[in-house]
Amino acid sequence: MRFDGRYAPSPSGDLHLGNLRTALLAWLFARSRGARFLLRIDDLDPARSRPEHEERQLADLAALGIDWDGEPVRQSEQRPRHELALATLEASGATYPCWCTRAEIRAAAEAPHGHLPEGAYPGTCRNLSATERDEREHSGRPAALRLAAGGEQIEFEDLLHGPVSGAVDDFVLRRGDGTPAYHLATVVDDAEAGVGEVVRGEDLLESTPRQIVLQRHLGLEQPGYAHVPLVLGPDGERLAKRHGAVTLAEYPGGAGGALGWMAQSLRLPASKPKTAGDLLEGFDPVEIPREPTVLRR
Repeated sequence: MRFDGRYAPSPSGDLHLGNLRTALLAWLFARSRGARFLLRIDDLDPARSRPEHEERQLADLAALGIDWDGEPVRQSEQRPRHELALATLEASGATYPCWCTRAEIRAAAEAPHGHLPEGAYPGTCRNLSATERDEREHSGRPAALRLAAGGEQIEFEDLLHGPVSGAVDDFVLRRGDGTPAYHLATVVDDAEAGVGEVVRGEDLLESTPRQIVLQRHLGLEQPGYAHVPLVLGPDGERLAKRHGAVTLAEYPGGAGGALGWMAQSLRLPASKPKTAGDLLEGFDPVEIPREPTVLRR
């Protein structure tokens, strides 16, 4: 099995301690096995991506001693590969246009779902009559592109969570503005880079069946997965800017202090680490805690 890993931040703001701890874990997973570690900038959304955010993110990772192989890859530069994958899926007949507005999608998500998970898209536009489809095509409303997954049941093994299964709804591959959606882009980019193990926050665990469906449709190798515990704010919600003083620049003791807190929260056998490399000795992925960590001051 290949263990080449990656971290893929979106340059829409500074990384907080939860983001940085996930990056550290992804780095430790790869480096402890002598594997490559890659960095990808997920800048698909031009309205939110800023070069100054990217610069500070790279600087924070470097300050922790997290290094990477080769130059960072920008997802926006991979658009031709995304378009090729979309064309392949369309040619296979596995897609359909969707004209649903956000309000219509919310209303659909509140309806009974049967075998689909709560909040799933039930395939409204997949089931349009020829007349309804024609009306929507001439409405002037831009259409997104969805994969017709039809509730396919997917099972996979997560290194930390064990066997996981989930039914896959008809999810978006390309947004109405023509931008490739997250699931499509990340699957294509991980495969192109040769990523063998995806280490990321457990908030993305439920998204993984969608990505496995895409891998199968596109004939791509399925990587291994490890969804690591999150860092929460004092209110029990996922750590965010609203919790205040959560970035590396704001943390007492700077990079060293933050690494010490990360090591302690992950129960890593390191005393006052000064760099990420100090945490490699004795690192065992299966020994990290499964429960989230609450950041308290």
